[in-house]
Amino acid sequence: MAADQNFVSLRSTHSTPMVFGAGAAIGVLGGMIGLGGAEFRLPLLIGLFGFAALSSVILNKAMSLVVVLIALPARLSAVPASEVAAHWPVAVNLLAGSLLGAWAGATWAVRMRSSTLYKVLAGLMVLMAAALLATHISTFGTLALPLWVQVPIGVVAGFGIGVVAAIMGVAGGELLIPTIVLLFAVDIKTAGSLSLLVSLPTMLVAFARYSRDGSFAVLGANRRFTLVMIAGSIAGAMLGGLLLGVFPELVLIPVLAAILLLSAVKLARHD
Repeated sequence: MAADQNFVSLRSTHSTPMVFGAGAAIGVLGGMIGLGGAEFRLPLLIGLFGFAALSSVILNKAMSLVVVLIALPARLSAVPASEVAAHWPVAVNLLAGSLLGAWAGATWAVRMRSSTLYKVLAGLMVLMAAALLATHISTFGTLALPLWVQVPIGVVAGFGIGVVAAIMGVAGGELLIPTIVLLFAVDIKTAGSLSLLVSLPTMLVAFARYSRDGSFAVLGANRRFTLVMIAGSIAGAMLGGLLLGVFPELVLIPVLAAILLLSAVKLARHD
């Protein structure tokens, strides 16, 4: 186990309205683009609330897990269960890699020095910005690969997504949805539901790995903080859903990508 500030359990002393408001702002951002917003929450946990890198990742993972659990029934009700079930091989294919990736990513995160983890998180924020732009502005085709090529690529892609989701503490929908559309030729609405089905067990595996480490104590020390931010995130997501389509994506998405890039710069400079 590393002996640096990654493992310092920090208790937040910020006021409840501030924590709720930050969660709500994140929820609105995520709701307006149909995502959970965890990629925006991570830099706030580090920059605004002062948590160390690994503590922020674990808090982010816990919040993301609850948000996904709440979003799953609503998302599945929007897409017929039979339609989602028809694509079960896609979920299994990706899970074959993502479960291993989640365990590996969480293991690497707890072993990294704090300074290294900040830089890794900065690089992944850039990746998320690129994925956001690609998913919402570009038009995806399909690769139309033969099954014997598609399956191993799906496992490798799942592994990579599991690693990223574990290290950042996110659900990974930003990467899963375009992967499902591009690799498996699934329509984007169904891909969104499938991504949640892949995300949930993947997040549980990463969460289980983090729970074996001493840094997991940050959740117990900040139980109230976590619950308040989750409540704010859910309220914000509901409002963001109502604002869906109000702002043109050609304006909104570049702004959100710019926020991620600025956050990446700040994380890269973090000591």
